[in-house]
Amino acid sequence: MDRLPPRSDADALVKEALKRLDLPTRRLFLRDSLTLGGLSLLTGCSLGDGKSAETALQRISRMNDRVQAWLFDPKRLAPTYPESMITRPFPFNAYYGEDKAPRVDADAFRLEVSGLVSDKHAWTLPELHALPQTDQITRHVCVEGWSAIGRWGGVPFSAFLRRVGADLSAKYVGFKCADDYYTSIDMPTALHPQTLLTLSHDGKILPIRHGFPLKLRMPTKLGYKNPKHIQAIFVSNTYPGGYWEDRGYNWFGGS
Repeated sequence: MDRLPPRSDADALVKEALKRLDLPTRRLFLRDSLTLGGLSLLTGCSLGDGKSAETALQRISRMNDRVQAWLFDPKRLAPTYPESMITRPFPFNAYYGEDKAPRVDADAFRLEVSGLVSDKHAWTLPELHALPQTDQITRHVCVEGWSAIGRWGGVPFSAFLRRVGADLSAKYVGFKCADDYYTSIDMPTALHPQTLLTLSHDGKILPIRHGFPLKLRMPTKLGYKNPKHIQAIFVSNTYPGGYWEDRGYNWFGGS
């Protein structure tokens, strides 16, 4: 039997193959991944037992992360929409019922900032609201198959990272939330011009159902990568994982 190419050569082959595909075809490839036969071919694993199948899936997920990161253009903007296209009411989405959404005391709230940053002071909500704000009308795409268009306002996350003296060459930015959710993103996405540290929705203070007091909004990522009820942000070179990612979801999570 022919041996599989080394990992670095396999990555190069995937990149070259994707260059030859038009953009819609690339997206279909990334969305639908591969058949089990393709998994077996690319990973060299027999899928006859559960452990081998899990190993194969983990390998293809890591490869998928690398391909998505390679395809990601940090300057390419996601589509924006007119106010007439806003979805009202905007759907609630979480791994629990709406009545279980955490109630955070606005006066006591402090956003913790840690890791590879020079300014580690904890931010109050008035301090965050005093920073220069912008807004966007973009589409939220859920991994469950639905989407909705909403207006989000807040602080450009790239400006916030620079404000706290973050190491912009670090690999990851992680988030811990009041509902025990956690996730992490790559630094190029953190610095994307549409990545927003969100304080408002549809022109009003961010409601509890959509993540009060603080949400990260990224139109370049699937919904589960957009953390709500954020309490802590950290910058790191150590892979932080995520709530759904640690349960088998793709880490890069590009939309």
